Amino acid sequence: MAAAAVMRTATWVSGRACRAMARGRGGGQRQVSSTVAHPSDGVARRSLCSPSRVSPLTHTQPAYQHIKREDYAEVTQDDIKFFESHVSVITENPELMQYCEDWLRQYRGVGSVVLRPKTVEECSAILKHCNDRGLAVTLQGGNTGLVGGSVPVFDEVIISTALMNKVISLDPVTNVLMCEAGCILQALDEYASGHNCIMPLDLGAKGSCQIGGNVSTNAGGLRFLRYGSLHATVLGLEVVLADGTVLDMMSSLPKNNTGYDLKQIFIGAEGTLGLVTKVAIKLPVKPQAVNLAFLGCNSFEDVLKTVSSAKLGLAEVLSAFEFLDQESAAITLEKLGIRTPIAEYPFYTLIETHGSVDTHDHEKLHTFLEEAMAAGYVADGIVAQDTAQMNQVWALREGITESLTKSGCVYKYDVSLPLQDFYDLVETMRERVGDLAVLCCGYGHLGDGNLHLNIVGETASDELRNAIEPFVYEYVGERRGSISAEHGLGVMKANKIHYSRTPKEIQVMKSIKDVFDPKGTLQPYKTLPNK
Repeated sequence: MAAAAVMRTATWVSGRACRAMARGRGGGQRQVSSTVAHPSDGVARRSLCSPSRVSPLTHTQPAYQHIKREDYAEVTQDDIKFFESHVSVITENPELMQYCEDWLRQYRGVGSVVLRPKTVEECSAILKHCNDRGLAVTLQGGNTGLVGGSVPVFDEVIISTALMNKVISLDPVTNVLMCEAGCILQALDEYASGHNCIMPLDLGAKGSCQIGGNVSTNAGGLRFLRYGSLHATVLGLEVVLADGTVLDMMSSLPKNNTGYDLKQIFIGAEGTLGLVTKVAIKLPVKPQAVNLAFLGCNSFEDVLKTVSSAKLGLAEVLSAFEFLDQESAAITLEKLGIRTPIAEYPFYTLIETHGSVDTHDHEKLHTFLEEAMAAGYVADGIVAQDTAQMNQVWALREGITESLTKSGCVYKYDVSLPLQDFYDLVETMRERVGDLAVLCCGYGHLGDGNLHLNIVGETASDELRNAIEPFVYEYVGERRGSISAEHGLGVMKANKIHYSRTPKEIQVMKSIKDVFDPKGTLQPYKTLPNK
């Protein structure tokens, strides 16, 4: 159903008409049916390049074949027997291959075995065995990543946390949730909702991603602006090191200054230092009032004025400020039939508020909108009336990735930039790639400076890739931005880390890796520069 079908006309300011879907009440939460599925369920196996255009690969894509297999042992029948005596084991295709390939079919390994432990003791036993034998290991959660971090590069042993999916407790006073690493984010959000809480992060892949993977990649997402990063909300972890040592750091205390805060080193380490098996996380109280506005702007300068005004005028209730350009909106209409609820503009913003008093939040939002439209930097907009209409607006923003996968071979870049340089990168790349690409668009989390740059070619092309890289990394590095805002480095950007980190920083990271994983068996070829 087109979003426009549920719009109604309202007047905001100075006689300007806009379609309004007035406000959402009572803390209603949007329900998103994710298009990303766990690899074992055979659903939503969409590719960056359409399947008919993807040739069989022995490992990853050709652009990464410069990576050489290091001197790790190979899995033997004796290893298989040991694993089978401890955990659930998969060794047969086609199920095996579903764990060897990312959901976008851009990264693919040739692993010979998948291990699915259910307890921390099982994790400890199999990791110790792999470490003793010198077997390289790939750690996998929901396999929803975009940089090849959760699939083997060569023949690594795959350890999946899918069966470690139990909620341990949720304290009704402190709102601290304790759970196993394999819990699906959406399932946790629904569980939390039943206890008047929400998860502090929200991702497009929430129906498939696992909390352990979220922690390991320090996932950001749509609520980052309001609730911060997982470095702030994760209170405790249980982690199994490469040699099988179990680190129990499952504190539920918000204040604990006894020595080094070890859990922080594992948040965002992408599994290179240890396997996260349990998480203790502080949950926000479920907002009693949720409002959502979708606005049109005539220039990116107007977009920047809008975000500045929103941070000032909405302040304590602002929970999300998302951005997309007309090219992103157009491809979503073309491929998924999802229309913008307002007329066509060069840029759109999506603003969500979370609060406790509906009348207060509603007044703040409409005061902000009146002032923004009077000043001229918001040209038109709507405010959602209920949860169903909120879902329709969010579907436009969250449908962009799926739309792009239906358009050709997508080159995706997740970067952070100073806001004054934010959209200039998209315009610069659009001019640079020219006719080599069928589409160049930008969208993302403008509230925290995170741009998702997407460039689409008809097919995979060395010429197009060479026009993009390393220029895009150089552009970001020169402006002291980050080449990985929230997706991590994985195999895609391990050797690009120097664009965002100094040689001394990288040296210290390598030293930390040597302490926790001296044999280098965890997540080889990923996150840190290859040897």
